[in-house]
Amino acid sequence: MHYAGAMGFTQSVQPLGGSALVAGPNPAYNGGQLKQGSTPMYVVTGGAGFIGSNLLAALEERGVGPLVVCDRLRSNEKWRNIGKREISDVVHPDHIFDFLEANRQRIKMVFHMGAISATTESNADLIVTNNFNLSLALFAWCTHNNVRIIYASSAATYGDGSHGFDDDVSIEGLARLQPLNAYGWSKHLFDRRLARKLVDAKPLPPQWVGLKFFNVYGPNEYHKGSQQSVVAQIYPHADSGAAAHLFRSHNPNYPDGGQKRDFIWVGDVVDVLLWCLDNPQVNGLFNLGSGTARTFYDLAAAIYHAVGREPHVKYIDTPTSIREKYQYFTEANMARLRAAGYGKPFTALEAGVTAYVSRFLAGNDPYR
Repeated sequence: MHYAGAMGFTQSVQPLGGSALVAGPNPAYNGGQLKQGSTPMYVVTGGAGFIGSNLLAALEERGVGPLVVCDRLRSNEKWRNIGKREISDVVHPDHIFDFLEANRQRIKMVFHMGAISATTESNADLIVTNNFNLSLALFAWCTHNNVRIIYASSAATYGDGSHGFDDDVSIEGLARLQPLNAYGWSKHLFDRRLARKLVDAKPLPPQWVGLKFFNVYGPNEYHKGSQQSVVAQIYPHADSGAAAHLFRSHNPNYPDGGQKRDFIWVGDVVDVLLWCLDNPQVNGLFNLGSGTARTFYDLAAAIYHAVGREPHVKYIDTPTSIREKYQYFTEANMARLRAAGYGKPFTALEAGVTAYVSRFLAGNDPYR
């Protein structure tokens, strides 16, 4: 069965058989097939990334596995995110379908966390290939092979928030949303395709869950550069006693520093992912934030207090390149996830920031 070629992939990620992927035996999966009777395998795409690597740590703590990472490590320090993990294999995304086919009888779950997540990425063709086409192909593979899948959507699908933050998976509900960047649009595109599958009663995996991540912060995000959370970016300034720079408000409804986001501790995100794993009857598209919007000043103050200092903030103009697309407010409506049975409280902003600073940023080893 050919999943990828019909999706318009580039040649490097086309067929399942592997003949057009590499010449001769494929080192990404050759010899990697699990023996009959071996324990279930968990595949995490984007497993060396921020959320994926935190999920891997939690899965390892549970003692489940083998654990497989599908990711591009490249030449930066991203590998350190998984440097402490016992990993069965690291598979390049170009070879993932060969690997899945070789091990399909043993794969229990695919956590699809991988994506081009930079909201400033301007190459829409690249974003569509990675975030939409690959996601469709993985979803089709999971459907065909009866494998559960949890995938990462994003709060970026809500655009400027003028239509609210309701995780409505209906055709009509999704059609109202207007993402502001190509990343958010690519995630929205996949959510809409899934909504159409539901309406048309198309075959689906035995479990499918999409999670719209809001502003996640925590360890193992350091490879993201300017796309790191504000916590990671402000911490060095707070630690040295220097001023933190926040964007000035260009909206009369919000004071400087009063722009609001739904910040969520990565530990809470992982808890929800594990809850989905433990509850295979749960299906749907869900928001994943704390459910409470807080200001950027609140966030900065929490960081300074975590290092024992009083807040010191200076405001700078929001760059004109992003000013028109800037979100002034996000807040996850968590009613659907709660109705599905998730009952654990979410970590308060001050507690999460203090944990991040004290356990990771201020220590000798910032990696989980």
